[in-house]
Amino acid sequence: MKIAVVGTGYVGLVLGACLAENGNTVVCVDKDRSKLDTLEAGLMPIYEPGLEELVRRNGHEERLSFTTDLMEAVRSSSIVFIAVGTPQGEDGSADLQHVMSVARDVGRAMNKYTVVVDKSTVPVGTARRVREVIRRESEQPFSVVSNPEFLKQGAAVEDSMKPDRVVIGIDPGDERAGEIMRELYAPFTRTGAPILMMDTTSAELSKYAANAILATRISFMNEIANLCERVGADVDQVRRGVGHDRRIGHHFLFPGVGYGGSCFPKDVQAVIHTALENGMRFPLLNAVEEVNDAQKRRLVEKVVAEFGERLEGRRFAIWGLAFKPRTDDMREAPSITVINGLLERGAAVAVHDPEALGPARQLFGDRVTYHRVNYEALEGADALLIVTEWNEFRRPDFPRMKQLLKRPVIVDGRNLYDPEVMRQHGFTYLPMGRTPVRPDR
Repeated sequence: MKIAVVGTGYVGLVLGACLAENGNTVVCVDKDRSKLDTLEAGLMPIYEPGLEELVRRNGHEERLSFTTDLMEAVRSSSIVFIAVGTPQGEDGSADLQHVMSVARDVGRAMNKYTVVVDKSTVPVGTARRVREVIRRESEQPFSVVSNPEFLKQGAAVEDSMKPDRVVIGIDPGDERAGEIMRELYAPFTRTGAPILMMDTTSAELSKYAANAILATRISFMNEIANLCERVGADVDQVRRGVGHDRRIGHHFLFPGVGYGGSCFPKDVQAVIHTALENGMRFPLLNAVEEVNDAQKRRLVEKVVAEFGERLEGRRFAIWGLAFKPRTDDMREAPSITVINGLLERGAAVAVHDPEALGPARQLFGDRVTYHRVNYEALEGADALLIVTEWNEFRRPDFPRMKQLLKRPVIVDGRNLYDPEVMRQHGFTYLPMGRTPVRPDR
């Protein structure tokens, strides 16, 4: 199939590369010529495992190309994906100006029957609005489809090539669009993953509902972890006791310092806003947000409890800046709250992350020091704070860490280490939802 993907951000670029990998001819459209020049050179604007190889291979084999010419891309394609950003407005609603602008341009460019697919995360009713915009601009026949993405950053290529399910929303009776979308996704679902056909409104809400449930699980388990600290329970034992219930399972039950990223915060807010627009309060999700905001401050609270409210003259090392491992994305990352909390109290901060030092420089400038090697950040620090659970942090050289730190204190926001091992190495270890370790006690 010949496909146009409008938008070369996280979703659009992964989508275009994976569609091309399955033999389609894909052209990705973006207004930013310098960004396209970078992509055509085989360089990635984002860090996502496996993506660079896909883009380079499919570009070399002429299945994937990049252009600023939306009109030509639309006219040469039978399917057009809208994959532009939907930033969060001040009231929590999704800003659809970019989606609607693309819809107008697509409508003006169409010269034949075209399937227009909403791939961006968009609120309920967007397909209807896109349809109205295109209809005002074109007399050509067309279909509007809702096809939300369910990608995990750090595993987006795998999620695209081997999805758990594919959700496709079409207008009732629009079998033409339905068959085209089934044919498009057939290579991705050969192992039995279902293609779920539904109406566009249900498809739009499915994405928000999925992320809201996952965010709820995270906030719930973080509250359980806080309760464990108060009553002397071990949250890891509780997590295992809960996770073996088949109705619940083990996923998203690890306590930490709160969720971040481009999806959960924005999508939870969007559901709350949608509910308010329709005369409904959503107290459960309001509580999820409240818990998450408080959880991002927990590491600083632990530092204050250990070192005092004022931190002038102290230095703290941070391992992990991205909101999760295997990405360089720092949008709504808990590390931002942690670092700002330390800086506000007068502390010096040294940071390390395998991929997110660039985005961090844009956020913090010269207010913190940046270290390519994780151990370098520890030198002379009063404590280490672990914020993101990168694999390379799981088995460090503990004797070396103890030698570099001014005080052997680890505040572990991800429970990476065994408390008994910490005791043996002589660390003061402050985990989440578990009894602190103090070697002198």
